[in-house]
Amino acid sequence: MDVVKRRIGLEQEFFLVNEMGEISTQADEFLQACHLVAEAQGLKPQYFMPEFVKNMVEINTPPAYSATELAKEYLRNLKLAIAVARQMNLRLYSQSSYPLHIMPVMRDQPNYHIQARTVGYDQFLHAGKCTGTHIHLEVPPGVIDSRVVVSYNSKAAEREELLNIYNLATAFDSALICLTRSCPFYEGRAIGLAMHTIRYRGSETFDWEGVYTHLQSVGGLMPYADSVESLVEQQFARYHAWLSAMEKAGIERHLFKEAGGSLLKSSWNPIRLNKLGTVEIRCIDSNFPSVIIAIIALLEKAARRVRTEQLKVIPTEEVYTFQLSRNHLLVPDFQYLNGELLYASVTEGVKHPKVKAYVDSVLEFAITEGGEGTKYLTKLRAELEQYQSIEAGILQEFPAATAELSREQGLRLVRECCDKLEAQVSSLDSEHPLTALDELTVVSYKS
Repeated sequence: MDVVKRRIGLEQEFFLVNEMGEISTQADEFLQACHLVAEAQGLKPQYFMPEFVKNMVEINTPPAYSATELAKEYLRNLKLAIAVARQMNLRLYSQSSYPLHIMPVMRDQPNYHIQARTVGYDQFLHAGKCTGTHIHLEVPPGVIDSRVVVSYNSKAAEREELLNIYNLATAFDSALICLTRSCPFYEGRAIGLAMHTIRYRGSETFDWEGVYTHLQSVGGLMPYADSVESLVEQQFARYHAWLSAMEKAGIERHLFKEAGGSLLKSSWNPIRLNKLGTVEIRCIDSNFPSVIIAIIALLEKAARRVRTEQLKVIPTEEVYTFQLSRNHLLVPDFQYLNGELLYASVTEGVKHPKVKAYVDSVLEFAITEGGEGTKYLTKLRAELEQYQSIEAGILQEFPAATAELSREQGLRLVRECCDKLEAQVSSLDSEHPLTALDELTVVSYKS
């Protein structure tokens, strides 16, 4: 396979709601209906998947060779799911947190109970109250080995590509958090933070109560890898940290394997290696299609540029933005990336001058690659000073951070978002969805 033709894939999680906007637990019936319609249309039913709670579903795509192809597959599957939901008097809510109080119903499966017991049931339920989007960047076939992390039989060039794509994805973390912040409300309140990030990832350093607050090795951002050997060591260290946490919770190690657990499946980090042969990026909020497609274009262009120009991604102290130096792409070092930059991204976002400069450099790096989607990303970069995330737009329409969201307001917000999701699918669903995106103004909640 030619190095510039790696594939890209996507998974997006959605809340399932009724026509009033209330949470629905009819995921199984909904997915069964999706499978029947998909098979009738010659599509694979596994693109429509259950999540660990019955109020969520996941819509996937087959791997694609371009951002345009991926966007088409994404919109096709999403369009099918929306149509099925409408027939059942249900809707898909795409924002990263449900705005009102909910009590998710967890599926009775051993792997979920193991996770819940290990991190604590109350902590684990945060994962049932927020949704994300995962983008997969393919690496050379066979280079990822689920038993030993990196195949002994892989070539030096293949291992080098894996390392650079992994480090590139890591360097993107805060940019993706800022650009995809999608809902300010969690359990009825807005506290001015990126809710999906703090409630899923968590942080002891910043006192963010989330699923993995006290298990950052398996759920937080991991350091860059300065060599393939250090990448392998990192994965094994994380695996043993998870097994140790299980034992501390009174769970025997063999139960994890019997429930399908493995070396790579002990990772819920924002950036992880996937046995499918991809670097999986998991720090993206679930959001409207316009935002997701823009992020697809951004990541695809950046990864392609690293590959085609054979750039080496180098974390560097006192570098706060993406900077090119011959065949090196210099990126912020991990201490800054996972410290000051992460905190600023989760609090102020692009309004913070250091975050703005960093995001600007990320966009500039990707835009240079050209192609469909470049026009939209260029407009986004030009308007970064005034950029308003979907989350920020929602806050303008609803109460200030100190107020409790009423049930009526929360349900209205959910219904409005469902309307906007369906309208965007209709407007972007075409042979060239990135061209359609290029013609849009930079999307905000009001647009």
